[in-house]
Amino acid sequence: MTAPTLHTIGYEDTPLDAFLSTLTASGISVVVDTRERAQSRRRGYSKTALGNALHEQGIAYRHLRALGTPPAVRKAYKLDKDFAALKAAYTLHLATQGDALDELGSLAAREHVALLCYERHADECHRSLIARRLQELGLVGEVVDLLPG
Repeated sequence: MTAPTLHTIGYEDTPLDAFLSTLTASGISVVVDTRERAQSRRRGYSKTALGNALHEQGIAYRHLRALGTPPAVRKAYKLDKDFAALKAAYTLHLATQGDALDELGSLAAREHVALLCYERHADECHRSLIARRLQELGLVGEVVDLLPG
């Protein structure tokens, strides 16, 4: 059996309608929010509003808070923008999140999943580390980074 494809998407600088269009055009059935706190200063991207907007498009929403970047790691990254340091710290955190990774892998086996976070480019975001770990565990195959708008 072939491991499922996993998508990732960030909403940085993206109008909500373009974000939703990208998801629907890509056949996404579930968005998994990987933000520790599912809040946003951007209109439409906080948990409830986003969940409602996705629901209107026929897309389910799941918040896996355990996969979010811990506050201390996020704060350090905002100060120095050192992704290598974020990667090292987040990888340690991710090693303790087996249940959440199993849940995500199981969901990806049944649905067309997109991991969500803020950063537009996955290579600047912890969601790339989640995707890579799922690949290492054999829970997903190809990872496709969607660029909305």
